[in-house]
Amino acid sequence: MIVDDEAVTRDILREGLMDAGYTVLLAENGREALELLDRHPCQIVISDWMMPELDGLSLCREMRTRSDSYVYFMLMTSRATRDDRMTALNAGVDDFLAKPVDQAELCARMRNAQRLLSLETRDVAIFALAKLAESRDPETGTHLERVRSYSRVLAEGLRQRGTYLDQVDDEFIKLIYLTSPLHDIGKVGIPDRILLKPGRLNDQEFDAMKLHTLIGAETLGALAEQFPGANFLKMAHEIAVSHHERWDGSGYPSGLREQAIPLTGRIVAVADVYDALTSKRVYKSAFSHTVARDMIVEEAGKHFDPALVETFQECEAALEAIRHQYPPEASDLKDVSPSHLPAASASPVVAQKKLG
Repeated sequence: MIVDDEAVTRDILREGLMDAGYTVLLAENGREALELLDRHPCQIVISDWMMPELDGLSLCREMRTRSDSYVYFMLMTSRATRDDRMTALNAGVDDFLAKPVDQAELCARMRNAQRLLSLETRDVAIFALAKLAESRDPETGTHLERVRSYSRVLAEGLRQRGTYLDQVDDEFIKLIYLTSPLHDIGKVGIPDRILLKPGRLNDQEFDAMKLHTLIGAETLGALAEQFPGANFLKMAHEIAVSHHERWDGSGYPSGLREQAIPLTGRIVAVADVYDALTSKRVYKSAFSHTVARDMIVEEAGKHFDPALVETFQECEAALEAIRHQYPPEASDLKDVSPSHLPAASASPVVAQKKLG
């Protein structure tokens, strides 16, 4: 999309980009651009800075609050001072084009934008891998959407309360949302007779089910070694191998305790169990948020990191809103084993007794 209040500039840029094979939309100002983007999503926006109605910086700021997928934003301007550029970068601008725009430079910058946007394909590929695991596991349904959203809320809550600030920053929050759907990717290696068994697993079957953490870790670890610069693979590996570890050391596969468990795994553990508790299963009805919260609070210092349980309580409203935003699908109601619930809550009878 080209956004400029000068018709001549819009037409010149449109012709050059269309000749280069791009599909182009035009807008006269930021307000019109936002209305168009609601109907016709674009990957790249090229906007003038000074415009009536809504200028380029205001348009960029508004887009950054609205869009779920990343839009690359180029700002056209003759303002070249350091302060101007710092203001624009802080508003979320990705790149600059000096006016009058050189067509060859524009095409080169467009190629750079496409190269960076291709990273979003990574996000799609990761979620596709998670959906592959989901296709073999009837437990999930909208489970992945909920767990990734719960994980992000918990990570944001940690940052807001000033906990684990040495680890939790913008990149951490983005990556845990991106990679947490891969927590059960190892289930692709679990035999159907175990994965799809209705009802409870016996001890031998449960031991086999536990291997999904190691299978997932092996797969993602191999990828992380091949691509050492890909931080998202390192985090995905951490989550896959550690989201069933418990704060008191009674979890699996390694029996890690407390801070030895990666923070990512500790976060996803809370998100995963909360979702299991509040979803219907063959062996239990869906517990209310209040009941699930009380069970999680009771597991502070045992199953869960106490700081995360406190964060969970502070984020209750946001977590419950997500649960209603992504209600269980029909697949959530099929027969599965309660293998990933807290030991105290695996049986609804035990859970009811514990809750009085």
